[in-house]
Amino acid sequence: MLVTLDLVVSWGEDFSYTLQIALWLWFTILFANFAEAMAEGRGKAQADSLRRAKTDTMAQLVAEGGKLQPVPSLRLRKGDLVLCGPGDIIPGDGEVVEGIATVDESVITGESAPVIRESGGDRSAVTGGTRVLSDQIKVRITSNPGETFLDRMIALVEGADRRKTPNEIALNILLAGLSLVFLLAVVTLFPFARYATASAGGQPPSLADMVALLVCLIPTTIGGLLSAIGIAGMDRVMQHNVLAFSGRAVEAAGDVNTLLLDKTGTITLGNRQAVEFLPVKGVGEPELADAAQYASLADETPEGRSIVVLAKRLHGLRGRPVAGDEARFIPFTAQTRMSGVELGGTRIMKGAADAVKSFVRSQGGAIPSDLDPMVERIARTGGTPLVVARDRRVLGVVHLKDVIKGGMRERFSELRAMGISTVMITGDNKLTAASIAREAGVDDFLAEATPDLLRLEVFARRKEIMRSRRGYPGSGQVGCARSAFDPPPHLSSTWVGGGSPP
Repeated sequence: MLVTLDLVVSWGEDFSYTLQIALWLWFTILFANFAEAMAEGRGKAQADSLRRAKTDTMAQLVAEGGKLQPVPSLRLRKGDLVLCGPGDIIPGDGEVVEGIATVDESVITGESAPVIRESGGDRSAVTGGTRVLSDQIKVRITSNPGETFLDRMIALVEGADRRKTPNEIALNILLAGLSLVFLLAVVTLFPFARYATASAGGQPPSLADMVALLVCLIPTTIGGLLSAIGIAGMDRVMQHNVLAFSGRAVEAAGDVNTLLLDKTGTITLGNRQAVEFLPVKGVGEPELADAAQYASLADETPEGRSIVVLAKRLHGLRGRPVAGDEARFIPFTAQTRMSGVELGGTRIMKGAADAVKSFVRSQGGAIPSDLDPMVERIARTGGTPLVVARDRRVLGVVHLKDVIKGGMRERFSELRAMGISTVMITGDNKLTAASIAREAGVDDFLAEATPDLLRLEVFARRKEIMRSRRGYPGSGQVGCARSAFDPPPHLSSTWVGGGSPP
């Protein structure tokens, strides 16, 4: 502004020289503002992209009696049942209650490959705005309008915190100090320069010269681009499908050296899976697998589905229809702790060891001597024993265990190479936790964790890091990752928190 005023005052006297200085100074100011505006615009564009995914489509509402009723998706409420076929856009967040289909979730995840969504397992959750590519599914809506995953994503993108990070604040203080020093130098130089030129008979420096010198000395461009750099960091992590609440979170994540990980859903798949069939003496493994699969054909739980898949994979057993007059499915209840199927007076049951043993004894059967050692061995390794019996005869045990997600050990090795230690948090007992931690490859674990115990663990890790900072200043943050969208309150004491939608 001062140079512009000097340009007007000195009209005709070195006009072109002063004009060049004014143009360059205005360009510096506009460039910094333009960079920040462009970074802000990228964030708004991301919100607009998510908002476009929220299309108001017509949904096929399943009314009473099974009749289909077309309704706008905005009129759907939690608990409504909708039918989605090939090419349909899923009208809202929900859970598949019937059927199996391939779904295009690229609008949410950015992944072009379609995914399988089916009822009864850990792949039953669907997101509004995604498209069904094949087959047909019935979806029960689990969120009201305005409470969907897309709505929360849009709110987070638009409300992402733009406050300065600690490094920005420190750099701003440094720049302000340097600017003050250079300003004093230029102000002091101006009268001396005029005195020297007057004594020597030269041309005194103009106001434009002094302003240009000051701008050259002080780091103006760095200060103008600080906020743009912070926003650009948030934009880059967004390109990897990671939403940062603030630039400060991005900066802090780069300093993490202790990462606390929730076991269920983060390290493991979140549902127990059948991994092996263990027959008792006198029973072949194919016979046990056939009985366990038949008792699980109508079982929509993840455990039941995994038994069917394991029997098919190990012994080539195909599924058979159980719906009809001959076969009757016996559902699991908290009282019986068993489920199974009854066919022609024969009952095949599977469930907790003590419950199945009581059932066999009530039928007049005997318990094999090698059953209890099998059950105890599975329990000691962190698994869940599921005993299978046909009427009065025990056939064996199905070993259920938490399945580690693929590639977790390699990822933890990469984190370890980066200097980041990993700690698994779980509510399981110490034997189970130790077994899973050893298989996953984490550095440490916290078993039988409660919110209070976890809070104490976080503070202990922070205290340890603060002690290490005395010998290695500026190192270390505590981070937490879990498979839920909103971090729980007891994790607020971590420096960095991360979550993923279920």
